[in-house]
Amino acid sequence: MTTNAFAAGAYAAIQNMGRTPASGIAGAGAGEGGFTQLLSSALDGVAEAGKRADGQAMAVASGKANVVDVVTAVAESETALQTLVAVRDRVISAYEDIMRMQI
Repeated sequence: MTTNAFAAGAYAAIQNMGRTPASGIAGAGAGEGGFTQLLSSALDGVAEAGKRADGQAMAVASGKANVVDVVTAVAESETALQTLVAVRDRVISAYEDIMRMQI
C-alpha cells in the first residue's frame, strides 16, 4: 500500500466513522467497533508498515531486493508513524480542552 493510499484510507475511515445513513451525524461509539476499532486498526497498520520495512531491509542486505523498494517501504513506515503521532497529539489536545471546560 502506498503512502498516499494509507493516508487516504485513514482519512476516509475517520470521515465515515459512526455515521448513520439517515442523519449523517456521527454517533458516540456507533458503527462497527467505533473509535477503539479505528485506533486498533491504525496501530496494526503502522506495525505492518514497520514489518514490511524491516523485511525489505533484510532482503536488500542478503541481495534479494532492490534498494528503491527499501527506501519506499521505510518512507511508508515513517509516514504512517508520523500520522499516528499527529493523531495522538490531537487526541491529547482534545482531552486537555475537555478537562479545562467549566461545569
